[in-house]
Amino acid sequence: MSSETQKILTTDGIPLEVSLKKAEKKNKIKAFLLVAPLLLFIIITYIFPIGEMFTRSIDDRMVTNMLPKTFKAMETWDGKELPPEEVFAAFLSDFRVLAEKKEHGKLGQRLNKEKNGFNTILKKLWRKMKKFEEGNAKEQIMAIHKRFRDVKYWQAIKRTAPPYTMSKYLKGMDMYYNEDGKIVQVSEDRRIHRILWLRTLEVAFFVTVFCFLMGYPIAHLLATLPMKYSNLLMICVLLPFWTSLLVRTASWMILLQQQGIVNDFFVWIGLVADDSRPEMMYNKTGTYVAMTQILLPFMVLPLYSVMKTISPSLMRAGKSLGGTPFIAFWKVYFPLTIPGIGAGCLLVFILAIGYYITPALVGGASGTLISNQIAYHMKATLDWSFASAMGLMLLTGVLVVYWIYNKLVGIDNIKLG
Repeated sequence: MSSETQKILTTDGIPLEVSLKKAEKKNKIKAFLLVAPLLLFIIITYIFPIGEMFTRSIDDRMVTNMLPKTFKAMETWDGKELPPEEVFAAFLSDFRVLAEKKEHGKLGQRLNKEKNGFNTILKKLWRKMKKFEEGNAKEQIMAIHKRFRDVKYWQAIKRTAPPYTMSKYLKGMDMYYNEDGKIVQVSEDRRIHRILWLRTLEVAFFVTVFCFLMGYPIAHLLATLPMKYSNLLMICVLLPFWTSLLVRTASWMILLQQQGIVNDFFVWIGLVADDSRPEMMYNKTGTYVAMTQILLPFMVLPLYSVMKTISPSLMRAGKSLGGTPFIAFWKVYFPLTIPGIGAGCLLVFILAIGYYITPALVGGASGTLISNQIAYHMKATLDWSFASAMGLMLLTGVLVVYWIYNKLVGIDNIKLG
């Protein structure tokens, strides 16, 4: 028999293999169409914003677009001594165009971030250049202010020539490009961002530890109590979710102040004297207390959902085999709750590392975290590119924590019930 006669055909005469492939292809298309809305939502609300943040963090084309003739003239300048007449003339020509468009202020603000004092001398140049004569641009510009005779200011302009730069990321780690293009650290008295990164990790770590120490017994109690008492206690755990985060933070500000209820209680029981009340506001103490209370439910719920599935007979079996209550708990019960511990700790840590409102209101200067610095640059300095860079660094840090957890524990071991 020929190969054609050996093929199995469907009722409509199409080979069965071809028919199955068509059906499989249709099923794949249907499955894709079902998940397409969710995929589109993720792309629009997550992928695109992150891509925009990354582009903004490395985009440095503003000065290049404002001073095209200047950078063209600077191509032959070695950057070691003051630039020649051609560079000064090109700079004056570009600056006049910006002045006509009333955009010279933006140039001053941008270059001032590269080298302090630029904004002042450009304002003075804008006021004086109306009296300039044709030719001799170099002498006339240098006569306005002594900083125009400092080669470092012209080197700062030249450093902004590349359209894309990683300088914002370096700034987030207290580093920068020097005049020779090498990466160096800022002076010791200006190294603030590394302190903020370490403080953020420290606060997130200890808040996670405190939530675990408080949440574990609460979750165990919820899982072992009779249902009517367990439901009542669960309402108490979920009650904070029914109250605004801002209201809860403001309540802690009232409770923790030196004349607040907590300090009054310490004085009443004789723990401290009335004239030596501890300061629990505008420092790390207040940050730890408020954030632990706010994030505690995120630890309790994953632990409870796992503990509820553990049979009480396992502990009784451990005791019947000669183990003490502690040994039975440590050898039998605790290992079974590790998936819930992993889920709760990871959830609390990731939430704590990006917290903003509570540290801003309760923490004060010593409780400021990296998220507060990002908000400061978004609102006050309007340096959105730097804020975007720090936001991406924070996101990368969270992904690294997630990756480390996956390597050490395994993400498959996380359970929420």
